[in-house]
Amino acid sequence: MATYVLIPGAGGVAWYWHLVEADLRERGHDVVAVDLPADDDSARLAEYADAVAGKIGDRTGLILVAHSFGGFTAPLVCDRMPVELLVMLNAMVPAPGEAPGEWWANTGHEQARREQDERDGRATGEDFDMMTTFLHDVPPDLAAEALRRDRDQSGTPFEKPWPLQAWPEVPTRFLQSRDDRFFPVEFQRRVVRNRLGIRLDEMPGGHLVALSRPKELADRLEAYRVGRQEPSDAR
Repeated sequence: MATYVLIPGAGGVAWYWHLVEADLRERGHDVVAVDLPADDDSARLAEYADAVAGKIGDRTGLILVAHSFGGFTAPLVCDRMPVELLVMLNAMVPAPGEAPGEWWANTGHEQARREQDERDGRATGEDFDMMTTFLHDVPPDLAAEALRRDRDQSGTPFEKPWPLQAWPEVPTRFLQSRDDRFFPVEFQRRVVRNRLGIRLDEMPGGHLVALSRPKELADRLEAYRVGRQEPSDAR
């Protein structure tokens, strides 16, 4: 039995993971889905890592799964605790000394997203819309609930440099949804190669794949756990 620790992205809502959590529990695992203090303007990345570590307690056999902005928090937890595997899911990959707020320009995110919108035939330069960017492939009832539960993300944790001097020495896999409109797959391939020196794996789905394809995601996590990979989707 493993302990899956599920870390959400911006907004910090553990509910995002509820379908994956249920699936993994049915397979016999312990699962910890974490609520982060996303709407607390006093909370920095250190407090985000505190929240995760506090939920873990004395559990062992840790597999951390970090979604989106959770990619800045999970390595901090790995630096504190004996984590067996880190899975980055549609995640931001930090560089030492880089503030999260600098990540967007440093990686060329805006241009990559604009180019993807153009390739897909979507209008560019419009205001951010959750339905178009995040929820386009999520079932309508879950999309409505996600909008209801959405919390504002404080800017505080984006201000200070990421404190680690290097990526923690923990086995790391990167899983990217190939239909992600927020972090296009070509963009992520480059970032992951340059910053982690590994190739990402792909699966169908958009940015919020834990809501749109929870069973497929759980299958992928389990494949990582037992050291397997779906070779047809490796890049």
